[in-house]
Amino acid sequence: MDTQSCILTRRSIRKFTDEPVSHETLEKIISLAAYAPSWKNTQIARYIAIEDPDVLQAICETYAPFNARIIGGCKTLIAQTFVKSRSGFERDGSFSTDREGGWQYYDCGIAAQTFCLAAHNFGVGSVIMGIFDREALEQYLNIPEDQELMALIAIGYPEGDAVAPKRKDVPTLLSYR
Repeated sequence: MDTQSCILTRRSIRKFTDEPVSHETLEKIISLAAYAPSWKNTQIARYIAIEDPDVLQAICETYAPFNARIIGGCKTLIAQTFVKSRSGFERDGSFSTDREGGWQYYDCGIAAQTFCLAAHNFGVGSVIMGIFDREALEQYLNIPEDQELMALIAIGYPEGDAVAPKRKDVPTLLSYR
């Protein structure tokens, strides 16, 4: 798939078929997602593939009820984490910019979108979710102390076709100085 087609046809998918994403396909997606740009090439994004139906149900019921319909309908949920205090920081631990620790979130966004584009390239749908009880879910998933949970990404093979929402036009998005 060429880049333009990948960008123009990728959608946030919220309904999935019952066909699971193979480990081979998921590993190919992660291999491509690893090429996401990051602050000083720190590559802080990490991914946990959650496939256990009991764990998915617990996440739906206790940690992410707002997104339970989506999570309950996928066979694989990706918990995206990041290694803390690397992106946007100097080696001595000081901040590199006035964004302080915020740059690590920016890098995670780039990595999540790269993940979703890579998934789409293999016919796998995805949707990034941010509404969940982060601290409690970090404990439940045993996220290492040097990492933080950033996003949940439901993945699977799309059920039906998603329609593209209207986009803003270029004059609205672009200005020149």
